[in-house]
Amino acid sequence: MRSSKLFSTALAATLAMPMAASAQEDGARQCGEVSIAQMGWAAAEVTTNIAKFLLEQGYDCDVSLVQSDTIPAITSVAENGEPDVVTNLWLNSAGEAYTKLEEGGSIKRLASVLEPGGVEGWWIPTSLAEEHPELTTIEGILENPELVGGRFNNCPDGWGCRVVSDNLSRAFDLEGNGIEVFNHGSGETLATSMGAAVTGGEPWFGYYWGPTVPLGKYDMTRVKLGEYDEAKFAPLQNPNTPDPQVSDFPAAPILTAVTTDFADENPEVTEFFSNMTFSTDQMSGLLAWKDENNASNEEVAVHFLSTSGETWSGWVNDAAREKLSALLQ
Repeated sequence: MRSSKLFSTALAATLAMPMAASAQEDGARQCGEVSIAQMGWAAAEVTTNIAKFLLEQGYDCDVSLVQSDTIPAITSVAENGEPDVVTNLWLNSAGEAYTKLEEGGSIKRLASVLEPGGVEGWWIPTSLAEEHPELTTIEGILENPELVGGRFNNCPDGWGCRVVSDNLSRAFDLEGNGIEVFNHGSGETLATSMGAAVTGGEPWFGYYWGPTVPLGKYDMTRVKLGEYDEAKFAPLQNPNTPDPQVSDFPAAPILTAVTTDFADENPEVTEFFSNMTFSTDQMSGLLAWKDENNASNEEVAVHFLSTSGETWSGWVNDAAREKLSALLQ
């Protein structure tokens, strides 16, 4: 695979480069260490690996990806002041934990890493919706639990959507209406359950979000949960909200945020993350390419860098652009 060879070449070039030679010509100090939260879903993994490549190859940073999810990452920033960067942060799922950090001055948002953002909700296969149109509303599902297999496929523990869906499950009394709430142990099993059901012609009902490979690969229909109500949705973002009320998911802003200490000490890297934005369609295309080519996240990063120079060249400074352009010729 061409991207794999490019990645190997870039890595070898970096390892062979003397530290003195890798300093930027304008005399700016070297980047140093940067820690980035690595969320456990495909779009986040692609994003962070692209950022890692650009920062290491263009800015001489020493980048570490810290395996995490929405709530653990925010908790770690609150308790430890790290990781330095949290990207692919779904603001709708982060709740008061993030808001308190931002209001307290510990963290600051830089940009929407996906434009116009993400979509999240509860879904059924389109083939099932066409066969039983009544299932396109939550009322129809509650009246016919057997038609969706009597199960709601929920998010893994630690994901922000798990908090919201747990509260909504209580608001709709899914279990009281004969629908088991099945909490998946990982994002992989959640995605696999959808894929197996759709390809096997079986019912499936559960949470999912986009841009993702499954929503690009399988024809799914979003279930109407009701109107979005900001006042009702806000409490759903907090664990075990008393007397949760019904609201559909809003359009989902997906952010990059950094600790304020890191922003103050690393203005060039902060500017890079302020500029780093993908279109949602572009990210879906990268995820489809990754799936079709059975590619690693590193290979997807180099595929993007070698084919989308018009995008990433606007994110980086002049010195980094020159280095990266020479590397990826």
